Amino acid sequence: MDLLSGILIVAGLCLFETISSIDNAIINAEVLSTMQEKYRRWFLVWGLFIAVFLVRGLLPWLIVWLSTPSLGPIEALTATFSSDPAVMEAIEASAPMLLAFGGTFLVFLFFHWLFIEPKHFGLRGERYIQEKGVWFYAVVSILLAVLVWLALPVNPLMAFGTVVGSTAFFIVHGFRQNAELQEARLKDPNLSDLSKIFYLEVIDATFSIDGVIGAFAFTLSVPLIILGNGLGAIVVRQVTVGNIDRIKRYIYLKNGAMYSILGLGVIMLADAFGFPTPPWLSPVITFGVVGYFLYKSLKVANALSPGNAA
Repeated sequence: MDLLSGILIVAGLCLFETISSIDNAIINAEVLSTMQEKYRRWFLVWGLFIAVFLVRGLLPWLIVWLSTPSLGPIEALTATFSSDPAVMEAIEASAPMLLAFGGTFLVFLFFHWLFIEPKHFGLRGERYIQEKGVWFYAVVSILLAVLVWLALPVNPLMAFGTVVGSTAFFIVHGFRQNAELQEARLKDPNLSDLSKIFYLEVIDATFSIDGVIGAFAFTLSVPLIILGNGLGAIVVRQVTVGNIDRIKRYIYLKNGAMYSILGLGVIMLADAFGFPTPPWLSPVITFGVVGYFLYKSLKVANALSPGNAA
């Protein structure tokens, strides 16, 4: 990997982590507004350490280690920079299972957003699809069956990875639904600020999973994933303390994040099934898709600004 590719990958990871965590930033900002200054400062300083090093640092390393149990913990962390043929062979052998897991998770995540989640409709057909939301479960069930059927003759572990990816999606979705229900409770003035900090860290960990899994579409290098996602987490914290209302005006940013997730999921599945993609493709898709929906958001925001409204 040359320097330019590494920079492009880190930049793409940072952008993807930032955009996919916008919802998290909005929740954080609204809850922090109900807390005392010293606790807000604690969350934004020490909470950043937890978000970057403990969650976004440990999770990608743990995923690589679990998908390649023959590697030790240190080898799993430094695997992509190792010249040991045995280490490289172990990574290559486990990559299809890891990519199938991540690709399935991300594609399921996109379809859930497309069919069920409330949204600003950015493309033609989205409203019609959401009206048919009940079809979500049929679509992902058929997709899972097809992926497993195609993967079994190629690599049974890859088929297992697709099942684990679907299982992980529904587990994470359940935790996220619970976190969203807790959001209203976090605004209760009778709840202590320490309790609010604890809940915010749990919510942050839940929202970080999408970014960490999607990062493997960019690279299998754990150090690069930690660097890119860590920078993205810092940007999200800055958005949290900045003008969050301005970010809310960009109504199609979530659309950009979800279509990026679809692209990254497809790339991971293609790589898993032996159709390798160039390392620059994931960052280019992320920048292109997010840029398009940011442009649409800016057009709407400018049209609704007081000066133009007059």
